[in-house]
Amino acid sequence: MISNLTRQTSIASHIEIAQDPRQRMKGLLGRRDFPKGHALVITHCQSIHMFFMKFPIDVIFCDRQDKVVGLCVGIKPFFLSPIFFKAFYAIELPTGTIAASKTEVGDQINDPLENIYR
Repeated sequence: MISNLTRQTSIASHIEIAQDPRQRMKGLLGRRDFPKGHALVITHCQSIHMFFMKFPIDVIFCDRQDKVVGLCVGIKPFFLSPIFFKAFYAIELPTGTIAASKTEVGDQINDPLENIYR
């Protein structure tokens, strides 16, 4: 489960992790939908692309200390996110998740990569 510890809100209960180059490159490509409560965590990620995507998403960018350093709300297909140089990973989420969890830059997230890199 991914939670916003600062706001004490839930972000996602079903988590996938894309950590090898192939998984990270593919991301959500080829999917037709992204159910509420799901998340794809992409490691070593400072920006994303939405080329050939079929739906918009929310994205939370976090640093190595699991602090939110960037947000993309409702990024649309065929767009690029800004580059968040301090980011270590990105959490891709269904649209509306950032608003529902009240997540803001500077918030603390629990560690979705626990036991993988630390």
